[in-house]
Amino acid sequence: MSKRLGWFLAGGLLVALLLAGVVSNFASSSPDGLDATALRGCTVDAAGRITGGTCMAQREQSHQAAGSPLAGYGIRGVGNTYLSTGLSGAAGVLVTFALGGGLFWLARRRRQDA
Repeated sequence: MSKRLGWFLAGGLLVALLLAGVVSNFASSSPDGLDATALRGCTVDAAGRITGGTCMAQREQSHQAAGSPLAGYGIRGVGNTYLSTGLSGAAGVLVTFALGGGLFWLARRRRQDA
């Protein structure tokens, strides 16, 4: 790997970590498009609880990973919400970078062997 490519990857990783770890705390807490569509037809109170109507969100259930350490855009056990969200985002970036790097390494190695 060339030195320029290494610096480029390190810079990209740093920017991604900053965005996931810091900027993610300022993201909108409003429902995204999927949540808004699922709530279509229901009335919702200020806390986001369904108070009436009929909509798809009334059949919502917990997913299988709801009890996992990184569920809910945070890290379980970290009391500070901002720190929990930031660490969760940084962990996601590092895992994604490691998986992507591993896949590229395997693909490159496979091509050289052929």
